[in-house]
Amino acid sequence: YTRAEVAQHRTPSDRVWVTHGTDVFDVTEFVELHPGGPDKILLAAGGALEPFWALYAVHSQPHVLELLREYKVGELSPEEAAPAPADTADPFAGDPPRHPALRVNSLKPFNAEPPPELLTQSFLTPNELFFTRNHLPVPSVEPGSYRLRVEVPGGRSLSLSLAELRQRFPKHEVTATLQCAGNRRSEMSRVRPVKGLSWDIGAISTARWGGARLRDVLLAAGLGDKSGEWHVCFEGLDEDASGTRYGASIPLERAMNPQAEVILAYEMNGQELPRDHGFPLRVVVPGVVGARSVKWLRSVEVSPAESPSHWQQNDYKGFCPSVDWDSVDFRAAPAIQELPVQSAITEPRPGAAVPAGEITVKGYAWSGGGREVIRVDVSLDGGRTWREAELCPRPERGRGWAWALWELRAPVAAGARLELVCKAVDRSYNAQPDGVGGIWNLRGVLSNAWHRVPVTVT
Repeated sequence: YTRAEVAQHRTPSDRVWVTHGTDVFDVTEFVELHPGGPDKILLAAGGALEPFWALYAVHSQPHVLELLREYKVGELSPEEAAPAPADTADPFAGDPPRHPALRVNSLKPFNAEPPPELLTQSFLTPNELFFTRNHLPVPSVEPGSYRLRVEVPGGRSLSLSLAELRQRFPKHEVTATLQCAGNRRSEMSRVRPVKGLSWDIGAISTARWGGARLRDVLLAAGLGDKSGEWHVCFEGLDEDASGTRYGASIPLERAMNPQAEVILAYEMNGQELPRDHGFPLRVVVPGVVGARSVKWLRSVEVSPAESPSHWQQNDYKGFCPSVDWDSVDFRAAPAIQELPVQSAITEPRPGAAVPAGEITVKGYAWSGGGREVIRVDVSLDGGRTWREAELCPRPERGRGWAWALWELRAPVAAGARLELVCKAVDRSYNAQPDGVGGIWNLRGVLSNAWHRVPVTVT
């Protein structure tokens, strides 16, 4: 069979086919028997099992392969082994391979989110499933010749190789959630059209980052005491055809605060940074919108003004619902830094049919600025009555840079139509708004209304 023929078998009605190595399997009869649930195995339908099995070590056992062999129906055609030739004229031709489970919002540049079914399977998001937000082609960087330029007032500067960054500065690790400003934009689009990628609830992920503190690097470059409002501007190596590079900035006060834990990261979940996530070096600004955690870092500059970049000056800002593209003035609004409190339901999915008896509702909650989530409320009836969800134990304590995963179990009767709703409360007692209408804005950012999921009980 060709891979295209295998790809036609993605649902039980069309039969569910998968590949492993060069073998083709019809696993339709196993879908309901899958220990992880049918929704998980269907993510691989029509494609290869290897990328999914790599995420879960339980599959690397002889009896799993023995079980799979019972469903073999054929093999891939020999010509399928030959890689497709690259289009050298395409600026995105050098982009890295991606995990097939990612739900793609745009291919060029590549932007994708993990499926909700996998998003909260673990506290730390596997690197392969971490949401990807690229504005431009992924640069190809030779680590041996890479250098980071750091500039501070007074004409002082510092040029660092990767080896020098690792050797000269103590490694600091921080577990932090990154969230795109456009997470859940698709819900705003249902109120009125907005401009931007149609993210669902997956433009958010969590990792343990390792690298040098930005504060230590700036001090080594000769930064002295600064009064007034100063900024740290970052520029990436990613660029468009005209040579314009991605850039952003944060206040110097945050960069120099040891408690803010801003780092120049070269590790992600104990591994070298993947190319899609900034190899060889990126900024990680905990508690702040992901747009400021610049990837493929080229330079760091302390400046009396914010970054002049388009993405700092004319994007990632919120406005009154009455502002449209004819009246918008991007100079009138501050750039988004800390994000508001957020939560979403990852299981069950909208429109699902759940069995009578007991329902299990799962999701995530997070708030910007290190404001730890202290409570998640869940309603089964559209917000008329509420129950408090159980927050899952955190693997580690510390500042609330990382999300909270939560779960609620409740009895449900057959035939019921439920509207599941969740809302989170952070340590400052900030809570989510009950609807999208009052927070709608033309860019569809900062979407954090109660998350609603309709289900039926069978």
